[in-house]
Amino acid sequence: MSENLTRTIVGVVKDSNDEIEAYKLDSGEIVQKEEAISLAKEGKITGVQVSTSRKGEPYLRSYPDGTKDNNLDSLPEVK
Repeated sequence: MSENLTRTIVGVVKDSNDEIEAYKLDSGEIVQKEEAISLAKEGKITGVQVSTSRKGEPYLRSYPDGTKDNNLDSLPEVK
């Protein structure tokens, strides 16, 4: 990813269990979940925060704003 640019997530890639495994950025680039978490921690992906699941695993989530339309699960799925 280019240095000094922040990106926005515009789509998701899901596995056979309907779990998000990668994210499509507004640059067109697809990054795996682990890389997206690292980029978000560095402030290079906007509109998301890193949370921890009940299993203790980090994951991305959109900032809570009372609407589900912009949740990551609601974004278009990329094949």
